[in-house]
Amino acid sequence: MLISGVADLHVHGAPSLVERHGLDHEVLGAHGTVGIDFAVLKAHEGSTAERAALAALREDAAGIEVVGGIVLNSPVGGANPDAVEVAARLGARVVWMPTISAPAHVASATSPELQVHKGLAFRQVDVVDGSGALLPAWQDVLDVVAAHDLVLASGHLTCSQALVLFRAAKAAGVGRMLFNHPKMPFLDWDDAAVPELTALGVVLELGILPDILTAGPGSVSLGEVYPHELLAFGGDLGHAHYPTMPEALPGWLAGLERTIGERDTELVMTTVGRRLVRR
Repeated sequence: MLISGVADLHVHGAPSLVERHGLDHEVLGAHGTVGIDFAVLKAHEGSTAERAALAALREDAAGIEVVGGIVLNSPVGGANPDAVEVAARLGARVVWMPTISAPAHVASATSPELQVHKGLAFRQVDVVDGSGALLPAWQDVLDVVAAHDLVLASGHLTCSQALVLFRAAKAAGVGRMLFNHPKMPFLDWDDAAVPELTALGVVLELGILPDILTAGPGSVSLGEVYPHELLAFGGDLGHAHYPTMPEALPGWLAGLERTIGERDTELVMTTVGRRLVRR
């Protein structure tokens, strides 16, 4: 059964250095046909704040509330608080830590689950030092995130790196935190991290494409170990060589319902992500 009023925190469209199903508004239009009315645009190349504002004006995306964010890969300078400040003032709501530039991604770029990014490579951007501490350059970024009450998302940090980040973010006054596709193998998910992540109020992202790429229950299985009120939907779809949202959502949604039940599935799909991102 499909659900209306779905919030998708992870939507990819074109323009992009990766092949997409269509332009932002075209991808959003397809999402809208299966009940999605709130979407966060993401682009590994930089900011989507401006793109979200334009997409929201298109008739194809009518009825969908669209917001953007910024990914702190090397093209925007990595730990660049000025870039975050500008994106926030242009309407961005999410700040993603490095994805393609993350050390874990660079080290695992040839692994099967990352072939979706084949041909896309950026310079590495470090987040923690050799002792596992957050590099000082990121403190100014956290301060801007806190000042604008933005969502801080882990990008492609490993589970242990994400914990370091979220501890520092909490201390800096960041109140909204999201762990992206935590069950992707190269991110080294650890069930032992659940108590601390829960105490920090970190929301975990359940995604369709990560589950397709890992050919297993993947993120859906997080419902067995993590509080359902801290699980949100981020489909991560839009890649031209993988299913569209109308093609992929029904089967994936049925799997989630089997894992956490119909009532909590509706909570995860409609409420948690919307509450996390909206002011």
